[in-house]
Amino acid sequence: MRWALVKVSLAVTAMVVVAFAVPLGLVIREMARDRAFSNAEREAAAVAPALSITTDRDQLERVVASAGSDAAMAVHIPAGDGSGALDIGERRAAAEDIAAVRKLGRASTSAVSGGSALLQPVALSTGEIAVVEVFVPESEVTNGVGTAWAVLAGVGVALILGSVAVADRLGVRMVRPAQRLVEGAHELGEGKLGARVPEEGPNELRLAAVAFNSMADQVVQLLANERELAADLSHRLRTPLTVLRLNAASLGDGPAAEQTRAAVEQLEREVDTIIRTARDAKPQTAAAGPGAGCDAAEVVRERMAFWSALAEDEGRKWRVAGADRPVRIPVARADLAAALDALLGNVFRHTAEGTAFAVDVHNGEDAVIVLVSDAGPGIPDPERAMARGRGSGSDGSTGLGLDIVRRLAESTGGDVRIGSSVLGGTEVRIWLQLDGRERAPRRRGHRGTVRRRRGPSRLTASFNRPRSLP
Repeated sequence: MRWALVKVSLAVTAMVVVAFAVPLGLVIREMARDRAFSNAEREAAAVAPALSITTDRDQLERVVASAGSDAAMAVHIPAGDGSGALDIGERRAAAEDIAAVRKLGRASTSAVSGGSALLQPVALSTGEIAVVEVFVPESEVTNGVGTAWAVLAGVGVALILGSVAVADRLGVRMVRPAQRLVEGAHELGEGKLGARVPEEGPNELRLAAVAFNSMADQVVQLLANERELAADLSHRLRTPLTVLRLNAASLGDGPAAEQTRAAVEQLEREVDTIIRTARDAKPQTAAAGPGAGCDAAEVVRERMAFWSALAEDEGRKWRVAGADRPVRIPVARADLAAALDALLGNVFRHTAEGTAFAVDVHNGEDAVIVLVSDAGPGIPDPERAMARGRGSGSDGSTGLGLDIVRRLAESTGGDVRIGSSVLGGTEVRIWLQLDGRERAPRRRGHRGTVRRRRGPSRLTASFNRPRSLP
């Protein structure tokens, strides 16, 4: 489209330049010819008064010398009463042409060697007709024509190049928004829901970009609703089941207690089946687009307020750090809440009552890190736990919790690591990249901490500071 516009502009401009430059060039050549012959007529007119007074050779030679160059002017006087014909100066025109001008009595031009000759008739006092011949060289007829044509050609080339440049810029202005719209459509079709198109360019393309972005926002919202529904399954089913299991464990012995515990276990298995089905049916999409971010500190405070009631019932000490100030992250609020509930639910499910836990939020320049740690026995095989978090669930565990956390982190270009916490148990580290780009490779350090290859940063150094529970 861009090159087609350039070709059309080139063709149109070239035709316009030719349509104007060619006639203008011919007019310039004709003007130069008229100028040369006008000068010749003025020189001939300067001799006419002298011829009407006298035909003396010496006087006429002086008049011719003062009127113009001897080499360019000649005077032809016919034979009269008692006098012969008189020719002053070099004759270039043919005798027949001179005789025709004398007979007709009007000026004429004739082609001669090296140019043209202006033949001007002049009446003598004797009644005879003399002819003044003025030579007009070809160089004088074309004087300045070549320069004028060169200027016209330069102007024409400049106009063509300028029109091509303008057409190219206009083509870019039209083509780039169209290309971005196509690329955005491809990215959205590939599941990259963060694809958006700049709303710029011509009015039609700008309206198309607005419609595309609106459609993409609606798709993101619809998929976010599905993700929130899946998170609700975890919130509304797994969390009450955890409470039921803990309460059933405190019933003691007896047939009713055993039946209750068996029913809870069966219910957990059924819920695991439902969650696995929901997870398998949910499309694997990219991270949500612009506008889907949230305040991580606010979400952490909200979820800790929910879990703190159960923690008090079980005598667990808990702590929240780094959530006193807003921390913006490029993920949906429901996704972060689901990830936190999954990790905190694992703490209550897999550690004994009275086990302390903590949630820390670290805000850096290019990343936000959320740490969920506990004082339990730890995870003996973190690799197996991460494999379970990639869909290889086992009895009693769907693997949904770590899978939710992993996909949340990877949607921003980050990742999830499992290590040892300062409390002595497990620490799950969620690295959320703020700009959505792949971060630099990292190596494991002291107590499972993660350091960037370029050296410890202020954010990384803060991980290793031990914090005491209240």
